[in-house]
Amino acid sequence: MRIIRVFYPNQLSVESQIILTDDATNHLCNVLRAKEGQAVVLFNGDGNEYCAHLVEVTKRRVVACIDSKLSISIESSLDIHLAQGVSRGDRMEWVIQKSVELGVKEITPLITERCGVKLNQQRWMKKHEQWMKVAIGACEQSGRNVLPILNPPTLFSDWVTMSTNQLRLTLHPRAEQAFRHISMPTAGVRLLIGPEGGFTDQEIYKTEQNGFQTVQLGPRVLRTETAALTSISALQAIHGDL
Repeated sequence: MRIIRVFYPNQLSVESQIILTDDATNHLCNVLRAKEGQAVVLFNGDGNEYCAHLVEVTKRRVVACIDSKLSISIESSLDIHLAQGVSRGDRMEWVIQKSVELGVKEITPLITERCGVKLNQQRWMKKHEQWMKVAIGACEQSGRNVLPILNPPTLFSDWVTMSTNQLRLTLHPRAEQAFRHISMPTAGVRLLIGPEGGFTDQEIYKTEQNGFQTVQLGPRVLRTETAALTSISALQAIHGDL
């Protein structure tokens, strides 16, 4: 039987007992029907995982006792920072979930000219909290013990001008070079993916002015969520750990 993995946001130490978060309690009790004595693995993003067992399980409170600490890393050797144009519906959540599973180390949701989501600052903050839960769930599922950095929604014009040692790449269907022709620096890559409708000509021009190279996946035009995950998979297959 698969061991349940649970994120805990605070410090963990062997032979201590902790009260799990409300989200974890709800998932363990109402979804997984966990019982006292159930073995679980806890992690808090410090790069370790903590073997534990449940000593109290109620609908409102779950307590775990930590038995041991293991240093286990399955992080990719390729440092990928995904900048994804925010799209409508559940596409953004899907991209975040799957990119975390594929080993992306940093994600920045971008507000672009063709961004179909228009929110005020408070609602963007709630979106960010929701996306962070998706990223945590992806770490629980995939076995990652280090949480990726999930930046708050950022204006496209601000992000492309940020200084970095990483290789800057923009996915573009009319680019001349493919991923297999790119030499990857040790610092990794910043991968820029447009929203539904893609980038405007002005945005593409701004990326080129700031050192971004255009790259393509093939002759077909892909949906934004397909493009992001296919690009990450290609980079991991060629330069990373796939």
